[in-house]
Amino acid sequence: MRVGYYQFNPLFGEVKRNLDVVATRLGQVQCDLMVLPELFASGYQFLSKAEVDALAETVPEGPTTQRLLELAQERTMHLVGGLPERHGGRCYNSAVVVGPEGFLGVYRKAHLFFQETLYFSPGDTGFRVWDIGSARIGVMVCFDWFYPEATRTLALKGADIVCHPSNLVLPHCPDAMVTRCLENRVFGITANRIGFEARGGQDRLTYIGKSQIVSPRGRLLHRAPADQEDVRVLEIGPAEARDKSLNPYNELLRDRRKDLYEL
Repeated sequence: MRVGYYQFNPLFGEVKRNLDVVATRLGQVQCDLMVLPELFASGYQFLSKAEVDALAETVPEGPTTQRLLELAQERTMHLVGGLPERHGGRCYNSAVVVGPEGFLGVYRKAHLFFQETLYFSPGDTGFRVWDIGSARIGVMVCFDWFYPEATRTLALKGADIVCHPSNLVLPHCPDAMVTRCLENRVFGITANRIGFEARGGQDRLTYIGKSQIVSPRGRLLHRAPADQEDVRVLEIGPAEARDKSLNPYNELLRDRRKDLYEL
């Protein structure tokens, strides 16, 4: 199975331009699964709820999901990408999952970061896993990495690969995701962005890049530069994530001591 990420610098509010950039770049790529950054078409640094409302889209009818559906069918690939979603009178920081067969579903970010808490509602979908044929994929978004329960839940639900659309500004995630993959025996694909945003006099947000693919044994298969556009595709064996045996005596998920864990 060939999996990858696309790290680039979206421009705030220029949805069509950002979608065109993605479509052009991925038109040169052949893979089974591609992960795009968090809010990759809208940009990240909102100044008001009105801006969120203006850029939020319904799913799957909105332009971002529809363009990803076209791309998935044209390129025969599955895509995971982030967008601001409008649903039921609320806005969510979401990620959609699409493939050649059509729209598969949406995940709404559970753990909101910084000023996201002013503009988005906390996600209500729970952590979901989709079977795309060659693998079972789970999705979490950016700051979800900070909560070990997120990746563990996806592993318990059978995810082979954790797709992780991100707009990382803190330095810790790339190394921490190695541990998340190791402690759950899953592949991890973090798709971050590059560049910066400093809109409306707000503090400058500098995105750290360093998108990466990590193996279930905690091996860093590839990490992108901090400040350069990068599209990367690697071949993996998803079955590696289904072997949770650590040695003849220990099995990762079986040996959990749920009776001792505090809630």
